[in-house]
Amino acid sequence: MSARSSLSRPSADGPVRDGIPEHGRIPRYYAVKVGLLEVIAELGEGSALPAERELCERFEVSRATVRQAVGELVLEGRLSRRQGSGTFVAPPKIVQPLALVSYTEGLRRQGIEPGRNVITLERRAAGPALAADLRIEPADEIIHIERVLLADAERVGLESTYLRAARFPTLLDVFDPEQSLYACLRERLGVVFDGAEERVETVLATPREALLIGTNPALPMLLMHRISWGPDGEPFERVRSLFRGDRLSFMTRLGRVE
Repeated sequence: MSARSSLSRPSADGPVRDGIPEHGRIPRYYAVKVGLLEVIAELGEGSALPAERELCERFEVSRATVRQAVGELVLEGRLSRRQGSGTFVAPPKIVQPLALVSYTEGLRRQGIEPGRNVITLERRAAGPALAADLRIEPADEIIHIERVLLADAERVGLESTYLRAARFPTLLDVFDPEQSLYACLRERLGVVFDGAEERVETVLATPREALLIGTNPALPMLLMHRISWGPDGEPFERVRSLFRGDRLSFMTRLGRVE
């Protein structure tokens, strides 16, 4: 059976069947994409993808079809492009828990070394939007900490944290911005996190964000908004975290609803 005929015949289940539209015709690029997933599994992490010409011959399709299939796998984080070197099998995505744990804790549990590059460390007026979220006045001061997030020295995200300055008057004196903020709040300032509300959506990075994270502005990003509060129910922190969708995924555990 030729590569062309094998791509035209869907399996009873699995990714090919999942991608078949109702009219039953498999898009050519999608069949190539499924075939490439098998190639990726055989090659293993860090291996170079065969040359475009070789893939065209293997699947008996045009360069445009191969490029579309490869492009989708790059967007999904299965493949990564290195300028001047080629396309390679990407490492597995980092799994970050959706829980009241810090970025540092989440990565170290997976054997990944976290890191941060400080971009902004300042005190300024809250402004209307932040004031509404933190239940303070627009003229009240907040502490703004903006950092590029690293995983084994690879840039994977950009985090902006806003805290009530009046509640943490000594924070900037005791906080090392290259270390875990949550560890500092708990261990140095005795802060108790009682709860948080978190929202996740997909966005495209702004030109500034893409430059700081080192990603293509066309790649989808995962944007997380979090407001945290203590035992008194008063919000004291708002966090805006932007993560590379090709490198991170999120996990949470759900319980049964009675």
